[in-house]
Amino acid sequence: RHIREHPCSPVDEVHMKIEERLVRTLTARSLSLCTAESCTGGLIAGRITAVPGASACFEGGVVTYSNRAKAILLGVPVEVIEDHGAVSEEVARAMAEGARERLGTDIAVAVTGIAGPAGGSPEKPVGTVFISLAVAGMTSVRGFRFEGTRREIRRRSGDEVLHFVLDHLEGKVNG
Repeated sequence: RHIREHPCSPVDEVHMKIEERLVRTLTARSLSLCTAESCTGGLIAGRITAVPGASACFEGGVVTYSNRAKAILLGVPVEVIEDHGAVSEEVARAMAEGARERLGTDIAVAVTGIAGPAGGSPEKPVGTVFISLAVAGMTSVRGFRFEGTRREIRRRSGDEVLHFVLDHLEGKVNG
């Protein structure tokens, strides 16, 4: 018996998962990453750590599902949460900046949102999600309104976070 090699190279980016591309790019650039997650509950960190070699670039992740955890673990000011709500551009920004500061990474990403099926309001319906990316001297935030089930909203949020970091690494993110 002989073993035939698969025709696709393992470095073929077209066939790579987004998390594999991200780990490869971060590692090649000797950059470190951490995550701060609320509505995704660790899904993003799980996707990253499923990639062999992720320890070369991934420092860790913090799941801050409650407002109290956001304040204690990430230093999100209680006033910011009270004034803008846990699902807001301001809280996403503070989460990413707090994670980057506490974990000492080059890049931090954060996500906060309403995955449903309950919890939405007319101003912030189910599917409202804010993601933030913090690097030295710059923090960017993107807002989304996703449709779908809780599972779909969480998955799409994770996809957008991973794409956000890759966009930054490719020079597609402005402050």
